[in-house]
Amino acid sequence: MEIRSSYDNKQPQRKKSFFSRKKITIIIIVALLVGGTGLFFYVKNNKTELAISSLNIFNKISKFVISSQDTQKEIDALNTLVQEFTKKDGQTRSFLFLLQNNMELRPGGGFLGQYAVFKIKDGAVISSYFEDANLLDQRITAKITPPYPLTRMMQIKKWKFRDSNFSPDFPTNVEKAKYFYRLAGGNSNFDGVIAVNASVLNDVLVVTGPISIPGYNVTLNSENAVSKLEEIVEKAYIMDPELDTQNRKAIMKTLTTTLVDKLMNLSNISKLADLAHKEMQRKNIMLNFTDANLQSLVESVYWGGKVATDWSGDYFMTVDANMGALKTDHYIQREYNYEIDLTQEKPQVYVNILYKNTAPYGDWRTSDYHSYLRVYAPKGATLLERKMVSYPNIQEEFDRTSLGFILHVLIGRETNVEIKYELPEEFPQENYRLLVQKQSGIADAPIKVKVKTKYGEFEQSGILNKDLTFKFEE
Repeated sequence: MEIRSSYDNKQPQRKKSFFSRKKITIIIIVALLVGGTGLFFYVKNNKTELAISSLNIFNKISKFVISSQDTQKEIDALNTLVQEFTKKDGQTRSFLFLLQNNMELRPGGGFLGQYAVFKIKDGAVISSYFEDANLLDQRITAKITPPYPLTRMMQIKKWKFRDSNFSPDFPTNVEKAKYFYRLAGGNSNFDGVIAVNASVLNDVLVVTGPISIPGYNVTLNSENAVSKLEEIVEKAYIMDPELDTQNRKAIMKTLTTTLVDKLMNLSNISKLADLAHKEMQRKNIMLNFTDANLQSLVESVYWGGKVATDWSGDYFMTVDANMGALKTDHYIQREYNYEIDLTQEKPQVYVNILYKNTAPYGDWRTSDYHSYLRVYAPKGATLLERKMVSYPNIQEEFDRTSLGFILHVLIGRETNVEIKYELPEEFPQENYRLLVQKQSGIADAPIKVKVKTKYGEFEQSGILNKDLTFKFEE
């Protein structure tokens, strides 16, 4: 198996959402990326220790496989990035961090509730600025028409910064975020833009272990950190708007000190480097640089969050957008089944996506799941059948055909989506290969691929936790 790692301002209360968790997340990422020359030299001298765990060996050997990622290439890329963030050349570089809450999934990761601007010089952070996206949006007076799903499903009348990541293509989202940043009066001449999904915090706590916060009767671990912080800094204030909000984030000062102390412990350097590596593979961290060489580097290892327009084989990507305005994605599980029949005059594809809403009940952060689903297929694909989804919205973008649908998954229930389409007659059937791209922000999900050819049927299974390449091996 080869894995190619490859609103109208109608809800001002959103500005309270997840500030604290996202703030600590950005501090974590800065620690990972600009933690000093010690990390660089460790990476340089201990490359083998930083390699990602190899794939499980399949019991059943088949000529239809998933190819393995080029681990050495990725380690070299990580090495170069560390050098870039720690070099001492007297130059000041600025970076925009997009802090995305993937418990409320959007096409580009998670809901963009916070952002930060960091300035770095000689390997050190010399200034930082955090702000709620909602506050930035209040400075935008231009009336920009939102994408159709935002208007149709959420009645949003003005497109603004917090909804800028509505594309599955990170470079597209970067340009849109910069555009709205300029509309708000900011200088968008950043050296780089980095998106960070909220789930990174839980992953970091796997490395550090549980953290008890001095002065608070709470212990955070990799299972409860996001939900605990959310309750502390948000729930009470939503339930009682009369509460004084001035000190609701005070816990973060203590948490930040405790967590960074643990992160910078030298004994964790190997684990931190491996964590940064995995988060970029999984698209929980996506990078975009104005420097052409750096941008080419991150794209060569598929850390740039780009929709692959240069892929000439079969292609499959699903993209969900949570239009329910709550954090229900925490409870959503997915399973993918992809089948293609190459024996037909026009290849036929059957897609089955099983959604499970495992929430036990609805509350202040959870509801039935309401999503705008896009299925990306090779250009020229023609929809034949659909079940459990709405009438389609068919578009052409990124040199692909996009099939858009509205779907719902009730609390405690399942929705079994079935979509059938055919590919153009000229679709290349010899040397078949399939690229499955993962959406930023979704949880790991099982995927099965079945190919029917004139030589027989072939099947392979994997976990969609990064971009996957399925192919026939000689």
